[in-house]
Amino acid sequence: MTADSQHPTLVPVVDGFAGAVGQTPLIRLRRASEATGCEILGKAEFMNPGGSVKDRAALGIIEDAERRGQLVPGEPGTVVEGTAGNTGIGLTLVANARGYKSIIVVPETQSREKLDFLRMIGADLRLVQPKPLRDPGHYVNTSRRIAEEMAAGGERVVWANQFGNLANGEAHEKTTGPEIWDRTEGRVDAFTCSCGTGGTLAGVARFLKGKKPGVRIVLADPMGSGLYSWVKTGEVKAEGNSITEGIGQATAVPGNLEPARGVIDDAVQVPDPEALEQVFDLLQHEGLSIGGSAGINVAAAIRVARQMGPGHTVVTILCDGGARYQSKLFNPEFLRARDLPVPSWLA
Repeated sequence: MTADSQHPTLVPVVDGFAGAVGQTPLIRLRRASEATGCEILGKAEFMNPGGSVKDRAALGIIEDAERRGQLVPGEPGTVVEGTAGNTGIGLTLVANARGYKSIIVVPETQSREKLDFLRMIGADLRLVQPKPLRDPGHYVNTSRRIAEEMAAGGERVVWANQFGNLANGEAHEKTTGPEIWDRTEGRVDAFTCSCGTGGTLAGVARFLKGKKPGVRIVLADPMGSGLYSWVKTGEVKAEGNSITEGIGQATAVPGNLEPARGVIDDAVQVPDPEALEQVFDLLQHEGLSIGGSAGINVAAAIRVARQMGPGHTVVTILCDGGARYQSKLFNPEFLRARDLPVPSWLA
């Protein structure tokens, strides 16, 4: 539907949860666009049925497991994953719709809202202490061990392995990238996105580069992550820290992202205050509630737009909504304790 349409296009009836994933709108970010002279568009992934961009990866991973025979619709099966929260939510909801169980391993430091939501939707939630990736107690390693033990006991189980499972990036190459291309009618000059697993950036980048080799692909990274350094120097080197959840890798390049290095043109590093400025500004002035990773994405899109100059179209991802981070991003005590800005309406 175009902006000047008088009558909305009728949306067809879709089949369950899976049918509702994707086809999210591109939202023109008015203040960012006016400040840069570019069209800055945010893909509203918080409008997926599970509330985040991770619904796409979750659906892609489970459908791939079914094609491989690791899961069989209508028969008992379990999906196991280690996650910062959103992928676990998506996997649990897809599993519910398919008749499977889910075991989700999450660091206990993640937002209370995501943990409560996982419990609410029926995930078997296993909380672990935050550990470095090399530690056996890291949430990813813990989830893999649980899946291996269940499989050894004869249970039908799949370890989702969102970081290394290439079905993650393929889901975005098949859906998110084409949607951006179609909605902009090919008039996309740059795409910027932060990375947790790297699936979104890798999949979208591959598709857009295939259509338009000159499109600029820029990785947006929080402080405390080494992916900015990896793009710039080839070495994963992390500096600083960030309150953002689910994005940034301090010590290793995710398996979904590694093969995409050749289609990534640049990287920008966004500190928390700059990201929070966009989170609060979009909520107060444009009525859009987004999480911290989306704030980093928008801040990065503004930087890229200013580098490229007026007249360009820059697309980014609005990964999820702000309600999942109320106890952190919108908690004055939490923000003040970290010398971060507090929005005026909460101060």
